[in-house]
Amino acid sequence: MKFKGTLVVVKDCKRALKFYQDMFGFQLIRDNDGNMKLSGNLYLQEEAYWERFTGKRVIPQSNQSELYFDEPEIDSFVKKLERLYPDVEYVNHLMTHSWGQRVVRFYDLDGNLIEVGTPV
Repeated sequence: MKFKGTLVVVKDCKRALKFYQDMFGFQLIRDNDGNMKLSGNLYLQEEAYWERFTGKRVIPQSNQSELYFDEPEIDSFVKKLERLYPDVEYVNHLMTHSWGQRVVRFYDLDGNLIEVGTPV
């Protein structure tokens, strides 16, 4: 068995693709009309497909998982996020953990939790 990547459910793949390109540099590899494969083995699937395939509804901001990214230039990242997506909802603004790592947590445009932190 081989792990293939992470699938993120979104309302609109094109809008989500722009967000993930802008903020993380992901590139589109394949677009299957509501199902996208991005570089880094990230997959986007539109909510309507997810709900039809699984019979389950999506619960935004469920806080049961997060996408985690290392970013050594976290101040620049936060400034870019604030400039490009000023309405993004934060779980916590840039903070420093007791062990010295600086992190920011926020939701993408569809309520998927993201953490960006300095490398540990």
